[in-house]
Amino acid sequence: RCVALYALGSEVVRVTNVRITHIGGPTTLIEFAGWRILTDPTFDPAGKRYFFGWGTTSRKTVGPSMSPDELGEIDAVLVSHHHHGDNLDPAGRALLPSWGITVTTMKAAEHLGGDSVGLKPWSITQLEHPNKPTITITATPCRHGPPGMDPITGPVVGFALSWAGQQNGALWVTGDTVLYPGLREVPRRIDIGSIVLHLGAVRFAYLTGPFRYTMDARESVELLELVDPAEVVPVHYEGWTHFKQGRDAAEPVLSASRFADR
Repeated sequence: RCVALYALGSEVVRVTNVRITHIGGPTTLIEFAGWRILTDPTFDPAGKRYFFGWGTTSRKTVGPSMSPDELGEIDAVLVSHHHHGDNLDPAGRALLPSWGITVTTMKAAEHLGGDSVGLKPWSITQLEHPNKPTITITATPCRHGPPGMDPITGPVVGFALSWAGQQNGALWVTGDTVLYPGLREVPRRIDIGSIVLHLGAVRFAYLTGPFRYTMDARESVELLELVDPAEVVPVHYEGWTHFKQGRDAAEPVLSASRFADR
């Protein structure tokens, strides 16, 4: 079971033989077997407003709990999508060249260049190092909003990480997505042991009404019933004004589920 610790303002969760530090929003530092992998880097300070297209905006309300200088060496970065500032902000983008390989969508790899590897859903790449276990990364499908919005919201992927000696199954970072058939397909194809859930129930009420662009806690419990993971790490629920379901609202729903102790 995971054990929550608190240090330097970051929430640190030990997931079997993996250490996950939640830095803020979707940004986590994943450490295991000598590997240090960063997800969706957002290191701008609080206060900035971000534009997501079609008139949608959001303001950052909470800064990162760690600075880039505190991170140390990074082997790879997983960027679920590059075109929204709450998943890759200017500070994070500027630092990508110093953080080794970036694994992301096909479109993002074209825009980011450098050591970027673009993946389509269900495609695979590997991270290799002579002194560390090889990591197989499978891109998992996402739909970042209601049906038919893909041309507007743009491509997004999640990431399932597998390596030799792994306990309980793959580590899955869902990426920004709602619950839909493509997401339900993931546990049918991949044995998932641990899951990093992107929540937040993102909405832009004045422009897109009740439509959500990420899962809420209720949807996440429905997904967990399909996955039945050993450990669950919720992220992407605080720090921006377009996140409409924070920890205070999501935690009771998760705590009432059969996954409360996970």
